[in-house]
Amino acid sequence: MLKKRAITALWGIPLLITAVWFEEPLPWFTIIVAIWGLLAAFEFYRMVTASKIAPLTCFGLIWTLLFILSPHLNYDFLTQSLLTSGVMLSLIWLLLRRQKEESFIGWAWTMAGILYIGWLLSYLVALRGLDDGRNWVLLALFATFGSDTAAFFIGRALGRHRLTPSISPGKTWEGAIGGIFGAIIVSLLFTLPTLFTLPNSLYLQDFSYWQAILLGLLVSIFGQLGDLVESLLKRNMEVKDSGKLLPGHGGFLDRIDSIVFAGIVVYYYVIWAV
Repeated sequence: MLKKRAITALWGIPLLITAVWFEEPLPWFTIIVAIWGLLAAFEFYRMVTASKIAPLTCFGLIWTLLFILSPHLNYDFLTQSLLTSGVMLSLIWLLLRRQKEESFIGWAWTMAGILYIGWLLSYLVALRGLDDGRNWVLLALFATFGSDTAAFFIGRALGRHRLTPSISPGKTWEGAIGGIFGAIIVSLLFTLPTLFTLPNSLYLQDFSYWQAILLGLLVSIFGQLGDLVESLLKRNMEVKDSGKLLPGHGGFLDRIDSIVFAGIVVYYYVIWAV
């Protein structure tokens, strides 16, 4: 399992970094996020369908994509419009379906997928569009990877006390604390200009050590909460992984559970504090 995780990371992470780094001539990061989000949403609705609930899958996929693309237009106005139109049109869609039993349960799961995947992922795209957005996105991604990696290895080596046995029995308090230190260490790297002396470096000016420690702490905590949310979802759906397309990692939904929460934390930190 560990070997498969490493092999997948070796090709996946460089591809993601390249997409974040280069925005010309096409918004490659948005394209990657859109493709990933659609695949994650498809896995989400497939799990819902397997639990004998009928969501509006096509509608959910379309609105998920629209939310992810919305930061390239008038973000605030379009978000409100998508929320309003999504609720209204999906309710009207229910009237046109043959299956009327438990229609509102399917509608609720449809909207849940749109908001959970489409709306939350749109914050990453919006973060890339801010000043120094490339570096902030990379900080969110690397700090999350650092948190996940540290939590995984420290949890395996030192884990004794279960964090949430009813949701994810494999997670421990020792691993969670290790994840916090992993995210903080990665976040601190963005405050050191001597490590990034090349043009277009990753150095974030006016980003102090204490700010890096605070942001790393928040990214790790909320990233781990996002991971637990997805674990709870899978437990409710009685599945181990959302998919099998990423060897050693599960599905596409399994790989964004921490990132979507971390991206929102970094976005609002930049908006409010920077």
